[in-house]
Amino acid sequence: MDENNRNFIMAIVLSIAVLLIWQTFYNGPKTKEREALRQQQEQQNAASAPQADPAAGPAAGPANIPKPAADGGPPRPSPSAAAVPGAAPVPAGMGRKSALAESRRLRIETPKLRGSIALTGARIDDLVMTRYRETVNPDSPAVTLFSPSGSEKPFYSEYGWVGDGTAKLKLPGGNTRWTNMSRSDLKPESPVTLRWDNGEGLVFTRTISVDESYMFTVVQEVRNKTGAAITLFPYALISRHGQPEVESFYILHEGLIGVLGEDGLQEINYDDAVEDKVTSFKNIKGGWLGITDKYWAAVIVPDQQALYQARFTGSVVNRQERYQTDYLGSAIQIPDGGTASVEGFLFAGAKEVDVVDANAEAHKIDRFDLLIDWGWFYFLTKPLFFILDFFAKLTGNFGVAILLVTVLIKLVMFPLANKSYVSMSKMKKLQPEMQRFKERFADDKTRQQQALMELYKKEKVNPASGCLPIIVQIPVFFALYKVLFVTIEMRHAPFFGWIQDLSAPDPTTIFNLFGLLPFDPPGFLMVGIWPLIMGFTMFVQMRLNPAPPDPIQAMIFAWMPVMFTFLLATFPAGLVIYWAWNNTLSVLQQGYIMKRQGVPITIFENIGLSKKKDAGGKT
Repeated sequence: MDENNRNFIMAIVLSIAVLLIWQTFYNGPKTKEREALRQQQEQQNAASAPQADPAAGPAAGPANIPKPAADGGPPRPSPSAAAVPGAAPVPAGMGRKSALAESRRLRIETPKLRGSIALTGARIDDLVMTRYRETVNPDSPAVTLFSPSGSEKPFYSEYGWVGDGTAKLKLPGGNTRWTNMSRSDLKPESPVTLRWDNGEGLVFTRTISVDESYMFTVVQEVRNKTGAAITLFPYALISRHGQPEVESFYILHEGLIGVLGEDGLQEINYDDAVEDKVTSFKNIKGGWLGITDKYWAAVIVPDQQALYQARFTGSVVNRQERYQTDYLGSAIQIPDGGTASVEGFLFAGAKEVDVVDANAEAHKIDRFDLLIDWGWFYFLTKPLFFILDFFAKLTGNFGVAILLVTVLIKLVMFPLANKSYVSMSKMKKLQPEMQRFKERFADDKTRQQQALMELYKKEKVNPASGCLPIIVQIPVFFALYKVLFVTIEMRHAPFFGWIQDLSAPDPTTIFNLFGLLPFDPPGFLMVGIWPLIMGFTMFVQMRLNPAPPDPIQAMIFAWMPVMFTFLLATFPAGLVIYWAWNNTLSVLQQGYIMKRQGVPITIFENIGLSKKKDAGGKT
């Protein structure tokens, strides 16, 4: 291995060390600091929180009138518990089943979802994704997305109206009892219509439909018979109580998210939402906003042609975090005897790539594909996913798709790698002469370098060419890592044998003899079969090159496969399989080129199992 290669790999090792130091001395203390701030805010909220009826929803009448925005823009709902829908305290400790029984419900049934809508409040607050299980065990419970107020961790969507403050209007709120005019369940082929008459001249209807791909369409309509014109503002919100378990990994965003017109992509994690309290945007046109997990999301989509205001909020109430994303639409004038309506969308389900892209196209939603965290290498990550997905559908196995894509990558890089390996083979043939220069000019480093450069020029060898395949491969490696980590298609995708989830680490470990001993080692000792295969292939690939003359460098590189074996043991199994297979192909390719160049393959000699041979193959 030439000096440039060694320096490059040393740079990678040092980069990993920097990341570990950053995590230990900066990110860890920063997290503790945020936790202290969160606890301080809890104490302040507990001291200042008003004593409200726990079961109360948004109040009707004057309490539901919004306050004008401080910047003079359209009025926003008041931040008080009585005016912001879903912000009022709810009974704690109630089980999900009991919370669902608190209201009459309208069933939801689609090929991918089951759940219900509470007729009290008309919230969509009960959704279960029937095609996804909590674990790889097919008998494990289906993944729950939405849960109602009163359950352990409420998560729901709500639509409604607020007034302009000039008239005392009785508007629907959290305690409003809607009537199901359709008298049927909500299915893709059968929308439902809910109705509520406020008894004072306003009749509200809400027509809800759902497709087979997690997208709800909500049409709100108001008929005005009050004897005077009125002005209303439509709103929609996603509310989540309690912080969910997150991956807490820098390459993935989980929390509040949105694309807001010219303001672009907004990503606010849970801790920052509580710390910042309110992040607001005004005069937005186009886009969407919501709350995302690693694989699931709930997103509200306003009219893409109308102006609206958007907010991301976080708080702590009664020792429980509250997160909300909401938008307030433009004013709608409704004359006496007139009717007005507004349409919005709710996406609530799994972030399947085909589904997200199809909804973006069907509903013309601005940059909806950014709901999936493709990362900085977007231009490479998404195409790589489509190639993997194509081969997975062709072969029926994402693991086989990874193997095939690795072969394709090697073919694409073959000219570059071939040139590099030829240069490395020539370098190896020159190793005895290079060693003589080092011995001859041991006390004159300048003369030694001049002699080496003259030798490279004479033999037409580029000592830096060995770095090129590694440099080109790094973006591919990170792109594949991103695909394996963030796409739901990889979740619980099996390979063969013991690998039942390519997005999770190899579940075996050598430290309990791969399950023969009845105990589970700690996480850092979970070194499975595939990481060991990867480490071995890396070891063989490195031994194709002569050992560094410097004893310290030789020791570092001797232990590098061991270090990477432990490091990659915690990575997704699909990535480890890719690396092991890529190493194997590289060994075969490099060995073939070395043989064609007449360079002896000295793997066994380099590890001391046999005597070393010179460039001509003599002992």
